[in-house]
Amino acid sequence: MRLDDPYALEFEYIQQMMMWTLFTTASPQHIVQLGLGAGSLTKFCHQFYPQSNITAVELSPAVVDICRTSFLLPNDDERLKVLVMDAMDYVREPNNYRSIDILQVDLYDAQAHKPVHDSPGFYQACADSLTDTGMMTVNLFCDAAEHSHNLEAIGEAFEAVAWLPEVHDGNVVAIAFKTAPVIEFDDLYTRAKQIQKNLSLPAHKWVDGLMQWMA
Repeated sequence: MRLDDPYALEFEYIQQMMMWTLFTTASPQHIVQLGLGAGSLTKFCHQFYPQSNITAVELSPAVVDICRTSFLLPNDDERLKVLVMDAMDYVREPNNYRSIDILQVDLYDAQAHKPVHDSPGFYQACADSLTDTGMMTVNLFCDAAEHSHNLEAIGEAFEAVAWLPEVHDGNVVAIAFKTAPVIEFDDLYTRAKQIQKNLSLPAHKWVDGLMQWMA
């Protein structure tokens, strides 16, 4: 976190987790972050999506405490809720069925060998928690075999999935769609310009990466 710009998203893979902005111009009603990390995405969404409800789910209360004491994560308010619980329990909670518009998944333990939850059942529960037009972005920090395992499991649960080229020696960010989008790349580049203007994110690079994925 930059002390002079605490809401900026510094790392490229974290910026890529906002890739869903290419595929909607509406403000999501409910954005959920599974795995708080340093709170960057939760803070960013809380700051730049004032009409959205933001929920963060984090297993470790110590992580929540550090985010609030050292990384300027706001206290809970009428729009922000931070829950100390297991991500699997959250997406399997019946009350959360079809309640989430955007799901951002970044789940790692201290060893960070692979995602903590990466089973087909987990990704199916993620899909079930999304609205019909909902989207999920997920950070896959693991070796090539685990990349393939996760992408295959995501593909079984979602109607469409795509991913960007690897960054930071291991991070692959994927986007999954409950309903496959129909959009031209020219439109994506147009939206990327607006995202750059409004959110200061290098969205044109995401479109370049998606074109590389298509090829």
